[in-house]
Amino acid sequence: TSNDHHTRILLSPQLDPIFHHTVVTMKYSLLIAFAGSAAAFAPAPQGAASTTLSASAKSPAVPFLPYPENVRGYVGDDIGFDPLRFSDYFPMDYLREAEIKHGRVSMMAITGFVAVDLGFHLPFAGDVKSAAAHDFGVTQGALGLVGLVVGAVEMTSWIAVQEMLQGSGRDAGDFGFGNKFLDGKDEAAVKLMKYKELKNGRLAMFAIGGAVTQSVLTGHGFPYV
Repeated sequence: TSNDHHTRILLSPQLDPIFHHTVVTMKYSLLIAFAGSAAAFAPAPQGAASTTLSASAKSPAVPFLPYPENVRGYVGDDIGFDPLRFSDYFPMDYLREAEIKHGRVSMMAITGFVAVDLGFHLPFAGDVKSAAAHDFGVTQGALGLVGLVVGAVEMTSWIAVQEMLQGSGRDAGDFGFGNKFLDGKDEAAVKLMKYKELKNGRLAMFAIGGAVTQSVLTGHGFPYV
């Protein structure tokens, strides 16, 4: 039609150089804008020396990955294990607090899980195996009380965590319990004790997960085979 013919003539670069120049300019502007948006999500540079160190240093735990610089100075930094780079996006104090808490809970959990299956029972629990404890708690209405206690502990600990993140100087996981075992020890010995707790907690997280899974799948008590 005449209107279509007129439109094609108007959009032709040869017949309308001003319009063509405008379109090209807009394309370059959009390209620059997208490039700037992508750059906003890239980690901020820490200087030439830091960049060179990060590019050359490798994680001893995962040798084909770069060393996670934000774990440096924390217990366990000798292995540099952070393959998913959580420490690039979250405060290390918060991550270490969470790891220690999960490790401590897991150490208590695997101890209690095995102890019950070996014959230890609370007076009100009767002859209940570890794998059936959850369902037993539901039928007895005990999990509501457990939830209240856990909630109270979590709210109290959250105050300490928030103060730590605001620069109170508190070490991650330090609630003042068991510090007497560190009395009289030098810095190296204290660091070793903390490392032992960290590694035992990591092992316990695997252990409780495996014990629960095997207990449910096999229907057997300890050693869950």
